[in-house]
Amino acid sequence: MTGLGPVAWPPAPIRTERLVLRESEARDRGAFVELFASPEVRAHLGGPRPRDELERAMPEVPGRRPGLFVVDLDGAIIGTVTLDRRDAARPGHIRPEAGEAELGYMFLPAAWGCGYATEACAAALDWFADALPGEPVVLCTQTANDRSMRLAAKLGFTEVERFEEYGAEQWFGVRSSVMPSA
Repeated sequence: MTGLGPVAWPPAPIRTERLVLRESEARDRGAFVELFASPEVRAHLGGPRPRDELERAMPEVPGRRPGLFVVDLDGAIIGTVTLDRRDAARPGHIRPEAGEAELGYMFLPAAWGCGYATEACAAALDWFADALPGEPVVLCTQTANDRSMRLAAKLGFTEVERFEEYGAEQWFGVRSSVMPSA
């Protein structure tokens, strides 16, 4: 997997109780346009992009790259989960050399409040912990994004620091793949 180490990509689809995390396909293009054009989805991610621009620029098979999982519910995409290396030029790091694995996600508003984000992110984090044992994962979200803050807590991320970026206060946390036993 480019950027995340010697991991084969794409992995076999990951199945949870209700969802399938899989590689992107051409049939997912409309949902990708919807995710990036949605004012609700993009409220804390720099704002929506113009739909006509997305329609022109979106590849036939969007999001097909190492680290990006499409979240599929009953054959339809409801969101994406990504695991990428955090840009060393950005604030927020736990290693002096930077480049930590960073969890990202976007879900269509119709899927909000059903626990799908928690289920999908937990499955992706479990896959990552198996693929790269012992490697921590970081997460950054705006403190104003209440849903994302709750999700970070549910997934076991702990706060490292807060800082200003993109004109808003950011919460930066880490999750060790070695979780303490309950």
